[in-house]
Amino acid sequence: MEKFDIKTTDKKVLKKWYHLMTLGRAIDDKAPNYLLQSLGWSFHAPYAGHDGIQLAIGQVFKREEDFLFPYYRDLLTALSAGITAEEIILNGLSKATDLTSAGRHASSHFAKREWHIENTSSAVATQDLHAVGVARAMVYYKQKGVAITSHGEASMSEGFVYEAINGASTEKLPVIFIIQDNGYGISLAKKDQTANRKFADNFSGFKNLKIIHCDGKDVFSSMNAMTEAREYAISTSNPVIVQANCVRIGSHSNSDKHSLYRDENELAYVKAADPLQKFRRMLLRYKRLTEEELKEIEETAKKDLSAASRKAIAAPDPDPATVEDFVLPEPYMPEKYVDGTHTEEGEKKTMINAINEVLKVEFRRNPDTFLWGQDVANKDKGGVFNVTKGMQQEFGIQRVFNAPIAEDYIVGTANGMSRFDPKIHIVIEGAEFADYFWPAVEQYVECTHEYWRNYGKFAPNITCRLASGGYIGGGLYHSQTIEGALSTLPGARIVYPSFADDAAGLLRTSMRSEGFTLFLEPKALYNAVSAATYVPDDFEVPFGKARIRREGNDLSIITYGNTTHFCLNVAEKLYKEENMSVEVVDIRSLIPLDKETIFKSVKKTSKVLIVHEDKVFSGFGAEIAAMIGTEMFQYLDAPVQRVGSLFTPVGFHPILEKAILIDEERIYKAAKDLLLY
Repeated sequence: MEKFDIKTTDKKVLKKWYHLMTLGRAIDDKAPNYLLQSLGWSFHAPYAGHDGIQLAIGQVFKREEDFLFPYYRDLLTALSAGITAEEIILNGLSKATDLTSAGRHASSHFAKREWHIENTSSAVATQDLHAVGVARAMVYYKQKGVAITSHGEASMSEGFVYEAINGASTEKLPVIFIIQDNGYGISLAKKDQTANRKFADNFSGFKNLKIIHCDGKDVFSSMNAMTEAREYAISTSNPVIVQANCVRIGSHSNSDKHSLYRDENELAYVKAADPLQKFRRMLLRYKRLTEEELKEIEETAKKDLSAASRKAIAAPDPDPATVEDFVLPEPYMPEKYVDGTHTEEGEKKTMINAINEVLKVEFRRNPDTFLWGQDVANKDKGGVFNVTKGMQQEFGIQRVFNAPIAEDYIVGTANGMSRFDPKIHIVIEGAEFADYFWPAVEQYVECTHEYWRNYGKFAPNITCRLASGGYIGGGLYHSQTIEGALSTLPGARIVYPSFADDAAGLLRTSMRSEGFTLFLEPKALYNAVSAATYVPDDFEVPFGKARIRREGNDLSIITYGNTTHFCLNVAEKLYKEENMSVEVVDIRSLIPLDKETIFKSVKKTSKVLIVHEDKVFSGFGAEIAAMIGTEMFQYLDAPVQRVGSLFTPVGFHPILEKAILIDEERIYKAAKDLLLY
């Protein structure tokens, strides 16, 4: 391994490093002035005191081979990796030509996707999971290189950081986790966050994990640590933690006043430990550069900053007309079954068999498709409900495998792996039951942001399957549905089929589409005879296209999932008993929503009942009701009514479940009352 020291490092390299460090510090110092001039950079976290490790990260990173996930304090890291001063300032000022996100993401988040310098979230250390996921792809596709993820020591308190390090160690993946330890998480001292003085030591018992400590204030210590880490990760395909001891010379950010929690002695100490000044003194002491050479470099850096600043300030601001661009990528569009219906007849398949068959067909069609989740690939078992049975046996352990019981890890590594190449599509069981998905919601949010935040440059191609809903006597965490809560987040499609053919068709469309789809499967219908249908071999259902399950003229019932079957039974009963004609609209797709079909039905019947399994209060039906009330009021002959479950958790005992979850009796009463209004 090449060793770096002040005496033997090439003079040209030393000049380059000093120029980068000087230019980086000049930008760092100038950033608050842009805010004072009302030009931007309203979030700025100064990196001063982290100079050694950040220079080293950027110098060791290889554009053609590695993936880099910097955090908001990594300004010098970005500059050292090759991002220009102008590009950094464009991000700071949130300009339309900002490489990161065209002004959509917070300032001080530096990215250049064509070099695999990734756009990371403001939620600290979430990128650790993405780094693990992309490293998994690098190993599978045999790309030499490493995934580098960087953040402060306080982020190590997050549970998903443990998940990432544990997963990388278990899977033996070439990930370098860099801890830039400056002693503070905003104002919280490190002693209040960790049992060990050095966070990395909390992971000292992990198999396959190497831990390297270095002085992050020192260029040579940092370069040697990063070089060793990269060479070890590549040669062994194992993860490394590099803990870099830094100081934070300034406040956490421009909204923080560190004098409120740091005394004068400490502030004097960190200022005296300034890595840039230390490096300058070393260059002079060892006679590697003269005072004149250093001043020339400093003057060049000033000119570079001035030129970059002028260009960035003159760049255009974002256009407000673009805010709805890149919320969701365009989906795959079916060609044969353009409206998602068919009239074919044949042997009926259960929903569980239909889903299983489509998974296998699509895995054969696209060899770059992967599936993982909890308990999905254990000999002849394929998940709790055996939906993925036979998948691993046919497609192998590298494409179909079990994940830890860590929902955030499941979703986050899917996000990361899909970054490696857009041809990759990933199917995950985000949790064994939809109710257990909540730990993963943090990464679900990340997935919903990605396409918009990256200004259309990246969307995670993920189908997240969840066994949803009740009527199985499961109680809390086994019998609830979550679509109402998650539908408030733009950037994901949400589908909820009621029949085997729709489940098959929507799954096929999802697995062929760019972007994230939340695929909710009503588990009570997996083997239900009522949900079994004939499924054409190539059946496809477009997103955002409802299906009229029963024609009618007197009342429109808008529904989806388990309650579709209840509504059909109620419609039949009302016809037989009261000669009333009820139309049942199965929306199938919540996001996007088929307003056209819903409105057409409203115009025909003039009365609307919205039915779903979720709670009435804040359930998804509230959005449909508001939409109809606002845009179709003139066609209504009665107020829009909603029926759903009670605003309580779901009880375990069958008596409690029956009292809480919606049933046919409640739907029948509400429908009849509305018909007689």
